[in-house]
Amino acid sequence: MTKTCDILISGGGIAGLTAAAAFGSAGLNVICVDPAPPVTEREAEGSDMRTTAMLQPARDLLERAGVWDALAPHGAALEVMRIADAATDTGAAREVKSFRASDVSDLPFGWNFPNWRLRRELVARLDALPNVDFQPGTGTSRFLGRTAEARVTLSDGTSIKAKLVVAADGRNSPVRQAAGIGVKTKRYGQKALAFAVTHPIPHDNVSTEVHRTGGPFTLVPLPDHEGMPCSAVVWMDDGAKSVARMALETAEFEAEMTERSCHILGPLTLASRRTIWPIISQIAERLSGTRVALIAEAAHVVPPIGAQGLNMSLADTATLLDLVMDQPENLGDAAMLARYHKARYGDIRMRVTGIDLLNRASQATSPLARDARALGLNALHEITPIRKSLMELGLGVRRAG
Repeated sequence: MTKTCDILISGGGIAGLTAAAAFGSAGLNVICVDPAPPVTEREAEGSDMRTTAMLQPARDLLERAGVWDALAPHGAALEVMRIADAATDTGAAREVKSFRASDVSDLPFGWNFPNWRLRRELVARLDALPNVDFQPGTGTSRFLGRTAEARVTLSDGTSIKAKLVVAADGRNSPVRQAAGIGVKTKRYGQKALAFAVTHPIPHDNVSTEVHRTGGPFTLVPLPDHEGMPCSAVVWMDDGAKSVARMALETAEFEAEMTERSCHILGPLTLASRRTIWPIISQIAERLSGTRVALIAEAAHVVPPIGAQGLNMSLADTATLLDLVMDQPENLGDAAMLARYHKARYGDIRMRVTGIDLLNRASQATSPLARDARALGLNALHEITPIRKSLMELGLGVRRAG
């Protein structure tokens, strides 16, 4: 059996689902496949307990995809980004700086959503689009890019002819490998724990990164949970330590995470199960091949610092969508894909490099390196033009020059 479509999206994670909704809302015929059906319930086995802070440009794309109005009631606004540098010996915050969205924008930095909720609303949007065929439980088993079209074989034996294949199938992307595109990978020996907590002190829409040897501990606002202020946590540290914390009894884990947070929001109470994943940095050697474009983790992977990962992914989709709508008759041809690579690669490389440096600084163990980290934070905050430029870059409203 052979089907045809304008765009085949390989990968049904948040990035792939968003791309399917965006292209479908623009009137293109889309097929989206993923071997693993999305988990859309908070308490279900395999649910993604991480959260995503959707920055301002990401909201624009979600509006174009027709999903923002359904999502908005479930997010928490991020009005302030607070960075704390913690002393290793006492665990107290010795340098705390706040970066306010109001300094650069009339809107919040972004809005934080649970990943399982994002999947639920995106799947509902795809169900409402008659020109989008979402096939969870089906993967991509073979890809061949030709000058006139791409030919894809799915895991159920179906053959697809598409003008463009969008690879959104993860850091080990089978489509990227089939297209012969290599990657450069850095490993840090870290793992990240992700979970939700409640706390007695309201977060007041302030996101907090606490930096100490091993990696940052990040608290990101969420809507209240069972009547209590709630935040999402991403806790990066040495891999062995993270694995050991996964096995701690709840009371012991809560005591340790409260101490690691510098008690900024008071005693933390675990409000979800814990999940864990490895931390790497990765960038593809190029973002396109014959009839294929790489987006999201097929193109780039960064440590979870500064809310950059998925926002970079959605910037990929927004760029690709603009190119497609500008010249729909050239969908998927070599010239369009060359423009996509040129438009995105410099910005991606800058962000991957910058986040790599920030993560390595956060891992620093020597007293001299830790002092340099604190001094650097102070300098970045106190020099107003630098602070505003960095916030605009972080938001994604300014590109690397």
